[in-house]
Amino acid sequence: MNRYAHLAFTEKVRGVQRERGSGEAMDRLLRGDPEEFDRIGPAEAAFITARDGFYLASATEDGWPYVQYRGGPPGFVHVLDPGTLAYTEVRGNRQYITTGNLRSDDRVSLFFMDYSRQLRLKVMARAQTLDTAQEAELSERLADVRTDGSPEQLMVIRVEGTSWNCSKHITPRFSEEELAEALLPVRQRIAELTAENEALREKLQNR
Repeated sequence: MNRYAHLAFTEKVRGVQRERGSGEAMDRLLRGDPEEFDRIGPAEAAFITARDGFYLASATEDGWPYVQYRGGPPGFVHVLDPGTLAYTEVRGNRQYITTGNLRSDDRVSLFFMDYSRQLRLKVMARAQTLDTAQEAELSERLADVRTDGSPEQLMVIRVEGTSWNCSKHITPRFSEEELAEALLPVRQRIAELTAENEALREKLQNR
């Protein structure tokens, strides 16, 4: 997270870190070339493509932060290369706030969450939207796994910084699919016990 720290730890942030006693501890995160972008490695790629949604933050031209949620089947966010993510944007409520924000400031922040394992990957990047008709090859590639709906544009995200965040204070939550997998042995055991009870009941009735 070398590049991420250089982006996040502004002078004001560094001042607060020194005030609160964490300045020296944070120094180690600022080692290395600040212009060398963080890369999406195998662990990050596997984590991102396993997610069924993420939070995307941008800023209005007046400087107000805006956060939205983007969801889809696992893999709808594609890792094109170690520095690039992309996905197909489908029609939503047609407010186009993020798209409009990118026309004045292309900087974005992404949060990928795994609530069940209490893991979080933060990404700082620059984003741009591309026309689906003009980018036929990329459109086809991103259509392999995408959110249901009418495609409107492609979102391409150039990664600058990444950071794995600690699990503290992440409340575990589970999707229906995760719960179904976890409860499968329990359901199987219930089915076995039910069958045994039925067999015993039938045996008692036939005495």
